[in-house]
Amino acid sequence: MSFGMVTAAVAQDGPTVGVSWSNFQEERWKTDEAAIQEALEAAGASYISADAQSSAAKQLTDVESLISQGADALIILAQDSAAIGPAVQTAVNNGIPVVGYDRLIEDPNAFYLTFDNKEVGRIQAREVQKVQPEGNYAFIKGSSADPNADFLFSGQMEVLQEAIDSGKITNVGEAYTDAWLPSNAQQNMEQILTANNNEVDAVVASNDGTAGGAVAALEAQGLAGSVPVSGQDGDHAALNRIAQGTQTVSVWKDSRQLGKRAAEIALELAEGTAMGEVEGTEAWESPNGMELQAIFLEPQAITKDNLDVVIDAGWVSKETVCQGVEPGSVPACE
Repeated sequence: MSFGMVTAAVAQDGPTVGVSWSNFQEERWKTDEAAIQEALEAAGASYISADAQSSAAKQLTDVESLISQGADALIILAQDSAAIGPAVQTAVNNGIPVVGYDRLIEDPNAFYLTFDNKEVGRIQAREVQKVQPEGNYAFIKGSSADPNADFLFSGQMEVLQEAIDSGKITNVGEAYTDAWLPSNAQQNMEQILTANNNEVDAVVASNDGTAGGAVAALEAQGLAGSVPVSGQDGDHAALNRIAQGTQTVSVWKDSRQLGKRAAEIALELAEGTAMGEVEGTEAWESPNGMELQAIFLEPQAITKDNLDVVIDAGWVSKETVCQGVEPGSVPACE
């Protein structure tokens, strides 16, 4: 009897935060998860999670399962931001706060935590344009089910529109990448290359996975390294491509910072702090004119010239970045 009481007391020791992941196919989510777990552990809180395996339907049942397992707060990386609505409502009905993680959930009941995705798009476009100020541009966009894909694209267009209007740059193809899958990005890139007889001078790809697909398509045509390609996330393979010269930029969003902040916010909300009272919060108007409470973290461009930034931060080893790199070609690999 007393043993049962002790375990109940232990179980109630700290809050439980449930995390619903859209998928684990991308390298970066493992980094985010480790940061969330570490922050919760430090606060004496418990972590439970579920992987929706890229299924919007599974994610709805995952959230219900996390709630029934006793989650006091939820962090949701939405597979499909429109389809996740009922799950948020279920959480609200149970008095459980929700943090929309990295992807917009357009619901005033979900706190929005992300990096400034429009700025990520601007950085991608600026770095590609520096290398290739004119010519035929291809745009390999993210998933149409993820609002970030359009935020990124609008940031890219803010930078490039003037050059497009003046005729310096021609948009010769743009395509959404279903589920952000590199294989789909490769297929889209192959189709754009075929339609333009390989006359593509620059590729604005929206993340490192899609950049990898685009580079594979360029490689098959002997164009890798001569056509600038953008990305984001600081994936290890992408940082190596930057060192090797086949990718121009990866916009680094230190997801350890994002994960830690998400855990802290989830715990504050679980303790009853109002969303607007979380430190650093701003009232932000969503694309559909909804006012959300949000925090935006600052992204950083990583190019051949400053690869030492990610190495020095312990994000990636020098060996990984510099594998197969020609001596003397990259400062960070000296």
